[in-house]
Amino acid sequence: MFTGIITDIGTIDSIETRGDMRVVVRTAYDTGSVDLGASIACSGVCLTVVDKSPAGGPGWFAVDVSGETLSCTAQGQWREGRRLNLERAMKLGDEMGGHIVTGHVDGVAEVVAVAAEGDSKRIDIAVPADIAPYVAGKGSITIDGVSLTVNGVADEGARSRFWINVIPHTQGATTLGGLEPGMAVNIEIDVLARYLKRMEAYHGAA
Repeated sequence: MFTGIITDIGTIDSIETRGDMRVVVRTAYDTGSVDLGASIACSGVCLTVVDKSPAGGPGWFAVDVSGETLSCTAQGQWREGRRLNLERAMKLGDEMGGHIVTGHVDGVAEVVAVAAEGDSKRIDIAVPADIAPYVAGKGSITIDGVSLTVNGVADEGARSRFWINVIPHTQGATTLGGLEPGMAVNIEIDVLARYLKRMEAYHGAA
């Protein structure tokens, strides 16, 4: 379980394709405190640490990315040099600064506009039709692992669009400051909306 509050920006150092894709991520985390088998959210994707650097050396950890994960996450995310928003799994008693995030991506969306609004950036994002009903104004949403508030939603024919404002601190502490139109992002809807989605699908099939 995560909160959507990013604690490091990692960089993909190397990729090795075997049965799954082995991805090595450079990090500022003290890997001596990271257990093998621990969960780390990488731009919103919950992954398991399968290897790591020795304590005291340059920090890195390795994760295995399955074909299923590759098919469900943003195109271009898994390449050498790509920066990733990192968050370690929360511990009981940690401050809940964002909202409940599972690290399970619900869909991939596209940035359609970026504009300055004061010192902040307004970012408009087009979402797939199956995700749109679960995005609500002033509700919570996770974009590339970052907990954010939806400022507004517009339904425009075959697609829907929502927008957020990213303050200067968040621009510097995450990868969101570098988003540009045409880029793909991982979306996780609020966990309560996910259960509502399942209930709706179940009763619709009954």
